[in-house]
Amino acid sequence: MSEFPPNDKQQTLINSTEGLYLVDAGAGTGKTFTVTRRYANIIDQDGVDPEDILLVTFTNNAAAEMRDRIVTQSNYGMRELTDAPIQTFHSLANDLLEEHGHAAPTHLGIDDRITGSTRLIEDALIEKALFREFINQFIDTNPQYDDFFAAMSDASQLLDLIKELASKGIFPDAEGWHRDGESHLDGEFEAFESLFEQVNEPRNDGSKQSALRSKLYRYGQNKVYTPEAPAKEEIRGDGKQVPTGVAARVFEEDRSELKAFIHDVYHAYLSFALRRNYLNFSFLQLFAFVLLCEDHDVREAVNFEYVMIDEFQDSSEIQFKLSLLLAGTSNICVVGDWKQSIYSFQYADVDNIREFEGRLERFAAELNSDHERIEFPLSPVTRRKLDTNYRSTQSVLDFSEHALTTPATGRDSVDVAAIREKVTSLTADASYDNSVIEAIQSEDEQEAILAKIDEIVGNDRYAVEGDDGELRAPKYADITVLTRTRDFGRELLEIANQYDLPMAYEGGIEVFRTNAAKLLLAWLRILERDADRGWALVLEEAGCTIDETQAVLKHETYPEAMVEFREELSELETLGGVARRVFECYGCEGPTADVVLHTIQSVQETTTLTRGDVIQFIEDAIEAGSTHDVNAGAGTDSVTVQTIHATKGLEYPIVILANMNAHKFPSSGGRGGNIMYTDPVGLRQRKHYSEAHGVPYIYDNWKVDVLRRCLPREYDEERRLLYVAITRAENHVIFTAGDSPNTFIEELPVEITDVEPDLSSFDLDLPESTPFEVEITTQAGTPRFSPHTFIDEGVFEDGSGGRGMEFGSKVHEFAEASALGESVTPDGRDETNVQSLLDSLDGDLHAEKQAFLPLDVDGERVTISGVIDLLHVTPERAEIVDYKTDLDRRAESEYQKQLSVYYHVVAELYPDREVTMAIFYTSDGERKPIEPLSKTELRELVRGVRNG
Repeated sequence: MSEFPPNDKQQTLINSTEGLYLVDAGAGTGKTFTVTRRYANIIDQDGVDPEDILLVTFTNNAAAEMRDRIVTQSNYGMRELTDAPIQTFHSLANDLLEEHGHAAPTHLGIDDRITGSTRLIEDALIEKALFREFINQFIDTNPQYDDFFAAMSDASQLLDLIKELASKGIFPDAEGWHRDGESHLDGEFEAFESLFEQVNEPRNDGSKQSALRSKLYRYGQNKVYTPEAPAKEEIRGDGKQVPTGVAARVFEEDRSELKAFIHDVYHAYLSFALRRNYLNFSFLQLFAFVLLCEDHDVREAVNFEYVMIDEFQDSSEIQFKLSLLLAGTSNICVVGDWKQSIYSFQYADVDNIREFEGRLERFAAELNSDHERIEFPLSPVTRRKLDTNYRSTQSVLDFSEHALTTPATGRDSVDVAAIREKVTSLTADASYDNSVIEAIQSEDEQEAILAKIDEIVGNDRYAVEGDDGELRAPKYADITVLTRTRDFGRELLEIANQYDLPMAYEGGIEVFRTNAAKLLLAWLRILERDADRGWALVLEEAGCTIDETQAVLKHETYPEAMVEFREELSELETLGGVARRVFECYGCEGPTADVVLHTIQSVQETTTLTRGDVIQFIEDAIEAGSTHDVNAGAGTDSVTVQTIHATKGLEYPIVILANMNAHKFPSSGGRGGNIMYTDPVGLRQRKHYSEAHGVPYIYDNWKVDVLRRCLPREYDEERRLLYVAITRAENHVIFTAGDSPNTFIEELPVEITDVEPDLSSFDLDLPESTPFEVEITTQAGTPRFSPHTFIDEGVFEDGSGGRGMEFGSKVHEFAEASALGESVTPDGRDETNVQSLLDSLDGDLHAEKQAFLPLDVDGERVTISGVIDLLHVTPERAEIVDYKTDLDRRAESEYQKQLSVYYHVVAELYPDREVTMAIFYTSDGERKPIEPLSKTELRELVRGVRNG
């Protein structure tokens, strides 16, 4: 929009150069245009030079774009602005440390210095490998902390905790904690008590128990507490509310040893990084902050007369404080949109912009507690709004506001009035409004998306604006597919390639979850350790069935070609050589394989990891879903696939918002580490090692279990993520879901249409087969069967009673997580029924238990193995529960065969208890008892399978 003059509100902000400003700049309102013009207006004033103005944004690309725009809008040329402080917080911190901060670590009692050759570690995977080296050394030299490490499944999770504390401005020094850091670790009881009271308020005007008391029904289930833990009845009380004294009881805890442990790990890691001559982004800001706090001469020397911060909703606490330390006057202007704050996983804090005035006062008071560092007045703060949208139609804008008030799950409560009061509605500048907003649902969602793309291209119903301002039929390049998680987009890209539909993935790919990386991991396992897992994957890739693979592994009768390939790999000297040969063998080529190879080589060059360590490195990368930028283009006219996070700040004529499915959006997320930091409860340990009962054991912390149930589940950011996705669209928005649509799509004001994708116009190009051909001969040994082997699949042929494998898997995943005591929220009727069942059970719950039943059939030993969904054990009874999502009961006799296998396994395991079994139909919550077949009848089933 650079050829157009500013609108009135933009011009008012451009002219407002002096004082404190908080600017609410909504999506597509010309924020960058206005900020750069304001900068140009300031810099063209007499007596103001480029070095007097700090302009901060959050990506290097955004900083470069701003610099280019300022050149066109001011009297300064690119050469004069080359060294102007128009940059990110990270590059700003780096510049400060390079010029003034070599001795900054000494302020924290660290002798090591920052040098001119100190490198920045940008790859999270490589840093995790380095941290693993550090933590192994720390464990060896600090036996006093063995109990803490004994309670951790993965000590490398401490790295995330350290980065989180750094983002809050919490740092260790030689004696303790820098400035007021320890008070943050202790938490704030008054703030917690307020949360406790809110969640403990009786519902339905006092007639229904509080949400907290309801949640605590599961207190202690699948947990092992030390003897002093109170009973459930004591914690829940006997009324509608949890006793008020519980708040103080769970908050108060002696955490001195825990704080000492984290202090020593944190401080030691800072020293380790400096000795190894590297810093991460968090440590750049940490040392810059310490430098500005402690060296008053440096702070006064580098102060700026004007400070402007773009995308302020993406700033962390330490970045807010850095801004104050760098400002020499009250000429501060922060620009952002709270509705687009979606980076909390990168430690962005939306309250920086939502509660700007309050934090401004509080942070300044903290910084001035021992020395007057902030000398300018903190008021008045002038608020400005930019509310004319130059991107989307009014229909899209109006629809996007629903995202901010739509429940994320069936139990999510939204204060609609309070949110709407904060929303600045946007007005479209578009001269037309032909928007199509629709939703489709299909069991084959990815194929349905391809069919929809095929329908859209060239279709005037989905017309978009051309370069001449006139509407035209859309091309592939006009379409972007946005997803909440990367895995769906990666799979969609693979399917699109099979159908030869032009599609490109942008914004980072989880390269270690690709087939190339998994094959490399398999062969490294074969070479190093855990060979069975490696062989299993390569045999599966070669086309072996599960039973065939088990036979090969049992008798070690590996295919000759694979054995020869293993020997060839074992003779290679480097991991890079192994990776190249594996990729060459399987035909893995292109940018994704190149990134995997480059990362493996970088890890080996940067660290001292062995081949076994590299295997762990790849496993960690797979688990974490770590991303790398991959240039996987498909030509100029191709559909773009991105995550919603990666598309922030971009715009597309047509947005397809895909994978709108339960447990995918909102993301079900993962469980955090054993030691966590959470406002306002501070630093806590979820599990701890003890010999409380006379036996060494990892006990659950009952106080933390209660504390976590008092903290609100954060769905607001998921709503903001939905809002960002919708507002990327200029013209049209299409939502897609599979057979388990999420609450968002069900609650938004859009009709969902069931579709059967028709891809008959495409030529399907299936992937080539593996280079290894495997011939499996019958091996001697114990034959294995699955209970599903005996089920007559014909009963499901018309498909009217089922709802698809994906839906069934989702319900089972929820049931398992809930039974294991994880904090999950039911989504939809089926999961609610499962939750009610689990809440009603008062015995021990065992989820997803392996069951092996040996049988002698005609003189031969066979084994039937399967997985029990739920085993409920009381002192008198052991009950087998199998979840079924069927809408009818026609398959009950077939399921009886499956449950009968489990019955005989459990009967042998609990000979002194009554064993029962039941099907739990999740659609209506019926628990149907089933009578078991005898072992004789099971033997007949085996004979029937054998005889064909």
